[in-house]
Amino acid sequence: MTPLAPVVLVAGNPNSGKSTLFNALTGSRARVANYPGVTVDRISAPLTTKDGRVIELVDLPGTYSLSARSREEQIAVDALLGRGLPAPRAVVVAVDAAALGRALFLVIEILATGVPVVIALNMSDEAARDGIAIDVARLAAMTGAEVVRTVATRGEGIAALAAAIARAAARPASDAPFLDRPDALNLDIAELEAAILEERVLDRHGAARAWATWLLLSLDDQGGDDLLGIPPRLRTLTLAIRDRAAAAGRNVDLEIISSSYRRVDTLVDAVVRRSPGTSRSLTDRLDSVLTHRFAGGVVFAVVMMLVFQALFSWSEPAIAFVESRVAGAQALVTAALPPGPLTDLLVDGVIAGVGNVVVFVPQIGLLFLFIGLLEDSGYLARVAFVIDRLMRSVGLHGRAFVPMLSGFSCAVPAVMATRTIESRTDRLLTMLVLPLMSCSARLPVYVLVTATVLAPGARAGVFSAGAVLLFAMYMLSVVAALAAAAVLRRTVLKGPGATLVLELPPYRLPSVRVLFFNVWQRVRSFLIDAGTLILALTIVLWALLSYPRAPAGAGPGEELRQSFAGRLGHAIEPAIAPLGFDWRIGVGIIGAFTAREVFVSTLAIVFDIESADPVNEPLRDALRAATWPDGRRLMTPLTGVSLMVFFVLACQCMSTIAVVRRESGTWRWPIFMFAYMTALAYGASLFVYQVGSRLGLGIG
Repeated sequence: MTPLAPVVLVAGNPNSGKSTLFNALTGSRARVANYPGVTVDRISAPLTTKDGRVIELVDLPGTYSLSARSREEQIAVDALLGRGLPAPRAVVVAVDAAALGRALFLVIEILATGVPVVIALNMSDEAARDGIAIDVARLAAMTGAEVVRTVATRGEGIAALAAAIARAAARPASDAPFLDRPDALNLDIAELEAAILEERVLDRHGAARAWATWLLLSLDDQGGDDLLGIPPRLRTLTLAIRDRAAAAGRNVDLEIISSSYRRVDTLVDAVVRRSPGTSRSLTDRLDSVLTHRFAGGVVFAVVMMLVFQALFSWSEPAIAFVESRVAGAQALVTAALPPGPLTDLLVDGVIAGVGNVVVFVPQIGLLFLFIGLLEDSGYLARVAFVIDRLMRSVGLHGRAFVPMLSGFSCAVPAVMATRTIESRTDRLLTMLVLPLMSCSARLPVYVLVTATVLAPGARAGVFSAGAVLLFAMYMLSVVAALAAAAVLRRTVLKGPGATLVLELPPYRLPSVRVLFFNVWQRVRSFLIDAGTLILALTIVLWALLSYPRAPAGAGPGEELRQSFAGRLGHAIEPAIAPLGFDWRIGVGIIGAFTAREVFVSTLAIVFDIESADPVNEPLRDALRAATWPDGRRLMTPLTGVSLMVFFVLACQCMSTIAVVRRESGTWRWPIFMFAYMTALAYGASLFVYQVGSRLGLGIG
């Protein structure tokens, strides 16, 4: 594909089969980059026409209209208008043939830009099953666009669509008005269109006219310029035109919307025929259960239990395989090279860093596979509808529920799963509270602490004391996440939560090809972007734990005590002593920044224990025997609870920080997240230990 290849965009509503159509056209030869200045993926691939021309096909984020309400939708609108991006030579609009009326609103908005359009009547087989017949020839005649029937999941109509794209890309754009609007409105649009061209925001009349219409419809005195990039002069002029129309008794919004829907209604009446008595009875029957206020929640709980059981059980063999390969590579390098700094760097820095990256791949791949299955089948939209009421009460979006649940497994894929949330503000809010969910990496810490501080066989009623303590930590994580969301919504990320407007798509079998392609793209994105940063941070932390070197003959514990991390542990001891921690626990906390479970192995090094198994008796005995300089016992039950509370609330995971940096596109939010979670963890742990000490609880 050459840099001068003409650009053809693939647009469409969410759930229209747009991405499936894109993959069918390109054969999954997509390359993923970022749009300029944002972290929204730009997915493109070459399409070679029969005469040998190469076209760059770009899969846009889904949108319902040119009235963008999120960063992803704004990217789609900018690409369609050629605003700050290469102007398209043509646009393919993927349309759900069974819901033509809804899709035509976007179609006529794109037609109004003057760019050549190809309408892909996708999922035509579903429309036929529903008794819907569409007069393709008449639709083409009334819109001036080529219309092609397709069933992307089976490859039907793809060759005809590719030929239509080639023809459309060879046609010139038109500046003729597409919609009939009231004369007064046309004058308003023309005035704003001229200003847009003068400001050089756009350089084509059709695109400028479309954006002028959008400004008149969408812009009010509430701002939004940060998202839209509206020059001050255009904003002032738009508001003046709206005020002038209002003074004349006109409703600009109603004039624009009414004229658009009149055209949609005319088209639907002319080209759509529905057989009498047809209905989507199966969908209706399923929705009566899956969207029910109570039954829907129960079904979702069962589904998610199955998903997470599969996540844990299916990923374990793959994770064990990765860990064994990493250990094998470390052993191979250790045997092949003489002892020294280079060997340590390769074994404990580079190879361990690669392992810290690759070990997440099984869970990430499985999680996105399950999310893709639920989303492409149409079920996830029903879940968001059922859960939205609870989530809105704390300022979270309904779609935040699935990422938060997946946070119990691992925050890294959970943060990546927030991409399903349209609003950037809602997505950021979810990312900032996700690390509070008690992930599986915390479990080794919980197991070690409970096994150390609780007497064998200790009971709390009919339950074991350890089980009750573990349950309390998981419940604390949920309460903390919801409370943090409520506070952040009212402070740092002020504003009302976005209203959840959902299209409930028909139930359908996902395309296996598209499903696995999307999983691969997300895993690849993690390995390239977040993985690079994780590797770098692992090497830095290795250096802190390894240097400066201790005198020859010193044991592992002495080497660690002499390292920068050991010295830092001593330095922070005055700050963490009020929490019940000494410098040795402090070093463990520092080491756990690579991954929370590293806390166990770091403590094993500190106490010169060869095995780092959290249930290993020598390590537990060493912790039980550890004392303060004045002879007081270090790991009391109260210290154990304080330590567990700290790990519940602290952001002890550089992988999570790296992926939040990647998804947010800035260091501002991961730094803020780390700061507020550390402060929260410190404050809560301080409260637990100090209050418990004064009450004489668990200090013996």
